[in-house]
Amino acid sequence: MKFLLEVTVDEGKSAQDPAGELGRILRYWGGNLHHYALEPGDGSAVYDSEYREVGAWRIVAS
Repeated sequence: MKFLLEVTVDEGKSAQDPAGELGRILRYWGGNLHHYALEPGDGSAVYDSEYREVGAWRIVAS
């Protein structure tokens, strides 16, 4: 399986501090992955610290 994460960092807080926002997103979603079976088809929207949707992660078959 593959874990794919796509995040746009060219607006809002993400543009002001890309490394900080990406770090926060990775920490948050890393801590929440245990809520998912992590099977192909699983995934969720990703939000920045302003609660704006900035991307998504998903599991796909390899």
